[in-house]
Amino acid sequence: MTLVDSLAGVLGPGGLLTDPAAMAPYLTDWRKLYRGTAIGVARPRDTAEVAAVVACAATAGVAIVPQGGNTGLTGAGVPDAGGDNLLLSLERMARIRGVDAANYTITVEAGCILQQVQEAAAAADRLFPLSLSAEGSCRIGGNLSTNAGGITVLRYGNMRDLVLGLEVVLPDGRVWDGLRALRKDNTGYDLKQLFIGAEGTLGVITAAVLKLFPRPRQRLTAFAAARDLDATLALLARLRDASSDALTSYELISRICLDLALRYVPGSFDPFPARHEVYLLIELSSSRQDAGLAAIAEAVLGRAIEDGLLLDATIAQSEAQADRLWFLREAVVEAQPPAGASIKHDVAVPVAAVPAFLAEACSAVLAALPGTEVYAFGHLGDGNIHFNLIQPAGMAGADFLARTGMLNRLVHDIVHRHGGSISAEHGLGQLRREEIRRYKPEVELELMHRIKAALDPRGIMNPHKLLD
Repeated sequence: MTLVDSLAGVLGPGGLLTDPAAMAPYLTDWRKLYRGTAIGVARPRDTAEVAAVVACAATAGVAIVPQGGNTGLTGAGVPDAGGDNLLLSLERMARIRGVDAANYTITVEAGCILQQVQEAAAAADRLFPLSLSAEGSCRIGGNLSTNAGGITVLRYGNMRDLVLGLEVVLPDGRVWDGLRALRKDNTGYDLKQLFIGAEGTLGVITAAVLKLFPRPRQRLTAFAAARDLDATLALLARLRDASSDALTSYELISRICLDLALRYVPGSFDPFPARHEVYLLIELSSSRQDAGLAAIAEAVLGRAIEDGLLLDATIAQSEAQADRLWFLREAVVEAQPPAGASIKHDVAVPVAAVPAFLAEACSAVLAALPGTEVYAFGHLGDGNIHFNLIQPAGMAGADFLARTGMLNRLVHDIVHRHGGSISAEHGLGQLRREEIRRYKPEVELELMHRIKAALDPRGIMNPHKLLD
């Protein structure tokens, strides 16, 4: 019996796709940078079927590429062009297994869409705080496998910080049931952390126990124009001092980002009469109705204007106004494709190093390729900047993209000198797999390879991703 026959028997009708047209959407990544082939797309309905699929593939010596919502940005969920991999989609495993409001936890399957988890938490008067642009289509298994970040990391942490327990199918088909809802468990190695951020190279995450938080009763959103990047850090410190842990998001938007949003995204607007170079989108939230967020923001922002840190600021007076300000943040992302070919960098440096990094990296890029548009925005509060480059006017997109290696090396070397990371929240996948070898210490890479060899000695879990 062939592997395809075995899988068809395990998965039943509709559980295994082998028709090229049906498989096509699973074999191309969201950015259309990577296209692969596969012997089939397995779509299990529960953990037992995942285990059976993995066991069959392991017996046949066939490599497995796990995939969630296929919204990743580094090609981690797409097989290579060899055609001998099996793609394992978790999309049909989308049950909310339970919400424990008293314990502030929710247990979900890996195929749950992030927005579905947010809504289930809200229905129990709780908050699941992970929030990112793809939340209407990305799935929890992918969020876990890439240690997703988003706009609330400043207050709540990455996905790694939001997990209490995991259920994982190991490369031999056995199931590790680590679905513990404990906040304290000092009984040995914290095994779940091995699988979070591993991009499917050590096993298949099938379910998770996630942390919930009190649901916000008050939310304040503000948009500000800063004097310069140094002023943004001074304001960040003031806001944190004044609001304790109420500061939820602190997003940087540069002028070019706003200009391109105005040009390409209908509904975009300029919040201030005058042009400024550095903008901040700020959100505070509290589970208390009487938290006094407006008074805090007015005092801090008003004093910052008096002291010259800010040139202008506006505070949303309603949920509709707050949503309009957040629309600008989404428009910044949407405006990039129509602006031309772009080279994207998902980097992080210590927060205090952001101004120096941006100044040095902008100067280096413009010296290397004059006319390049530096499109910098992102999560300033936690040091994660999306440092994207757009082709110079008059240069063909293909010619610009041909310089990707040179510009990547330039930017990433500067990131490294500032004690940063070349992948803050998107993962390594295929995109950064080779490049990370330049920046990771040799002993760290050796330990990663040892872990891979120990858990997946046959190398069948998501080959050629994350590690070379």
